[in-house]
Amino acid sequence: MSGSTPFKMRFVHLDLKGAPPKVSYLSEIFPLFRALGANGLLIEYEDMFPYAGHLRLLQAKHAYSPSEVAEILRLAKLSELEVVPLVQTFGHMEFVLKHAAFAHLREVALFPNTLNPHEAESLALVEAMIDQVLELHKGARWLHIGCDEVYYLGEGEASRQWLRQEQNSQAKLCLSHVRAVASHVRARHPGTTPLVWDDMLRDVPPEQLAASGVPQLVEPVLWDYGADLDIPGKVLLMEKYRECGFPRLWAASAFKGATGPSQALSPVEHHLRNHVQWLQVAVGGPEDTLQGIILTGWQRYDHFSVLCELLPVGIPSLAACLQLLLHGGFAEHVKLRVENFLGVSGLGITDAVSEGAGSFPGGDIHALVTQVSLHLRSSVDALLERNRYVTGWFSPYHRRRKLIHPAMIQHVQPEVLSLLGRWSALAQQLEAALQLVFYPDAVEEWLEENVRPSLQRLQSLLQDLAEAAAPCLPTQAGVPIRGPEGPGPCGS
Repeated sequence: MSGSTPFKMRFVHLDLKGAPPKVSYLSEIFPLFRALGANGLLIEYEDMFPYAGHLRLLQAKHAYSPSEVAEILRLAKLSELEVVPLVQTFGHMEFVLKHAAFAHLREVALFPNTLNPHEAESLALVEAMIDQVLELHKGARWLHIGCDEVYYLGEGEASRQWLRQEQNSQAKLCLSHVRAVASHVRARHPGTTPLVWDDMLRDVPPEQLAASGVPQLVEPVLWDYGADLDIPGKVLLMEKYRECGFPRLWAASAFKGATGPSQALSPVEHHLRNHVQWLQVAVGGPEDTLQGIILTGWQRYDHFSVLCELLPVGIPSLAACLQLLLHGGFAEHVKLRVENFLGVSGLGITDAVSEGAGSFPGGDIHALVTQVSLHLRSSVDALLERNRYVTGWFSPYHRRRKLIHPAMIQHVQPEVLSLLGRWSALAQQLEAALQLVFYPDAVEEWLEENVRPSLQRLQSLLQDLAEAAAPCLPTQAGVPIRGPEGPGPCGS
């Protein structure tokens, strides 16, 4: 299946810190992942893991149960997808450090991003998390321990004092914690190799990195999700890591969730370019250095941000990217293969829109979200801001004062009712489709962020119309209210 691709391992990242899919949906998409060319999964559980004991409070409301995790692993195995769990152990610890019970372990008291590496309790905490996760992932060849974007490191009081000592540096502080966490994994789970995101390692001087002991413990994952990679720079970075003693490296691209925190549709062309350039990096770098590539699919930028593209919406992008990796490019015959896998008649590359719903799992969600994203807000804007009857006779000035010419009601109200009816029906259809794939809180969040504000604008306009029209209603004698020169503004 892999052909001549330089990436023997192709792992799809499942980011569960937002809109985690139900296990029933995973059972549908795992075979598709495999058919498209994936042979592994990187599962970032975050608060969806069934932590126990003193870690139980980390669980989200709809966290998977131990039996559901076992079922996910069984389904993955059926589709020949190797599973690598991911546990954040340094940065992006919001889901842990937001809790009062662990807030004292923050690097900076105000921010829940980063763990304080000076506290012995900090290391004990992440070791307990790792042990619980690996207890349910026995035999895992790799464990990703995160360690990316360790914001505010060195800014806590304990760190400030430590950094005042001669020969101490932020890089040394970072490497020390990574080494401690990775050493625990190696000692307690000897068959498991830790992976780390590489951004905190990039600027560390080579001699310091080589002497830290970290290269013997972890495999870095070089990540870049842009459409314009610095290919020579990436090759040089790979060479630096090899010279520092890292025997194996990984790449990380993105198929969704990397082009804006509130992005609703995946720009396929952007992600295809990202993968084309990663292929060029792989070919230009040291031979047989890259273990594989992780196709990330972020669901939130961090624990507190909004949802970006839902997983079903990103499937066409994922399909295109996996097939590109397998075939070394995205020629017309590769595009046709992707369309055949997805059951679509036309795969949108430049406009992020595929024709029709497609027959892939979640294809109906993809189609409905596309309609909402492209047309809902714009259609409401057109009515409220460009309809001549609304802007001319029922402007914000009129609405606040409940004034309207009676003749204008018949020009405005039917249009509002028609638009509201059409979008309300589609919203109900979308809500039903989302409920089959996601848990109630995710459905509620996506609709509240992306659908309801526009519907509420229409409902508010109708309410204002009704209140403005009330004085225009016929009197008991059946005669409309009139001014001295015919119908006047209602409410005057």
